[in-house]
Amino acid sequence: MDNLNQLVKECDVELYDTEIVNENSRTIYRVYITKKGGVNLDDCERVSRLLSPIFDVTPPVSGEYTLEVSSPGIERRLEKQKHYISSIGELVRINTALLDVRGEILSADDNSVTLKTEDGILTIDYINIKKAKTYLEW
Repeated sequence: MDNLNQLVKECDVELYDTEIVNENSRTIYRVYITKKGGVNLDDCERVSRLLSPIFDVTPPVSGEYTLEVSSPGIERRLEKQKHYISSIGELVRINTALLDVRGEILSADDNSVTLKTEDGILTIDYINIKKAKTYLEW
C-alpha cells in the first residue's frame, strides 16, 4: 500500500483507500483518491493511466479483474484513523455494539473520534466502532 500511496501522489492526489469487490461475476479492484477541492475525471484518468501498466506486470489481485479509479464520494465509509481526521467538521453515522449515533466530527486522534451529537459531546474509541460513514443532510 505504501508503494501505491507514492504512485498516486505523483498524480497530485492522495490515496484514500482500495477495495476488491465481486459484482456480476467479475472482480473489480477499486482505488479511491482524494484531493483538496475534490477529484475530477481527469484525476481519475491520470491515476488509471499510471497504474494500468504497473498492474499489468504486478497485478493487485489474482485472476482477471477490472481497475476502477474514483473519488470515495461525499458519503463515504470511514475505516482508518486518517479517514476520521480528514472528515473533521463533517456529519457521520457510527455504529458500535451498543450505539447507533449521528453527529459532527469535532476531533480525531490516534485512539478515538469525538462527536458533537444531539445529546452532547461523545468520544468513541476506534476499537469499538463496527461501521462508520459520512452523510449529507439535505
